[in-house]
Amino acid sequence: MDAPFSIPATEKTPAVEIDPGSGLISISGCSIPENADRFYSPVQDSLERYALSPHAKTTVRIALSYFNSSTSKYLLDLFKRLEDLHATGRSQVFLEWWFAKGDLDMKEAGEDYRSLIEFPVRLKELDR
Repeated sequence: MDAPFSIPATEKTPAVEIDPGSGLISISGCSIPENADRFYSPVQDSLERYALSPHAKTTVRIALSYFNSSTSKYLLDLFKRLEDLHATGRSQVFLEWWFAKGDLDMKEAGEDYRSLIEFPVRLKELDR
């Protein structure tokens, strides 16, 4: 089993955690990287390694306060890769899309992703 993958948050990039032992994939904070490819490539690589021997249940927890359009493309790419994993039956994938109370833009983004991917998506409002 791979070791957990972790990137700490900065002002412009989110915290990313991929824990193969628990099946938790978490992206939280603000995602406006100056070079989205440079930031998300190692995340995609780690996800590919995770997909080789995934946990029976994979929970993807997204809790972004804001993200830019280049991030949205990378998120969809990550979700599509997880959709493949879910479709094979090797792992049950669930997406938890967290958004701040009253943040309709982030709620709508979660609804948009829910309409684009073929695994369960739960929208969860944070009480803050």
